[in-house]
Amino acid sequence: MKRNGNLVPLSRDHHFGLLYCWKIREGLKKNVEYSRIRKYINYFWHHSLSAHFEIEDIVLPETEHTGLQFQMEQEHAELRKLVSSINQSEDGRLLEDFAKALHNHIRFEERVVFPHLEAHLSEQQMTDIGLQLAEIHTPETENYQDQFWK
Repeated sequence: MKRNGNLVPLSRDHHFGLLYCWKIREGLKKNVEYSRIRKYINYFWHHSLSAHFEIEDIVLPETEHTGLQFQMEQEHAELRKLVSSINQSEDGRLLEDFAKALHNHIRFEERVVFPHLEAHLSEQQMTDIGLQLAEIHTPETENYQDQFWK
């Protein structure tokens, strides 16, 4: 099924998020220093992911009545906690846990939440989401210099 155009900006963010997970995993496979991967996680968190979560909370309130909102909020909280733990530790398992949790969260939104919205919201509601995104969403860019995954 083709994604409703009003959700495409969030889906593009998700594409970058999956790429981000891949880069973390590649760094882990190459035994890159924990501190280098942690810096990348913090960069991505502060330049993209944190704002993405806030935008979803603003423009996707219609999921509240289905239990999907609760799951999204729980997963956002889990990811916030993992970022905090990564910054307080040197445990490499946290890096993999973060990449896995983010990957699973993105898949949940793309495979469950977005299709639910497309099936249950009116065209006007979808248009309203698109208009809100046009006002507050900034397209993803990555200018991170340390390409540890290569």
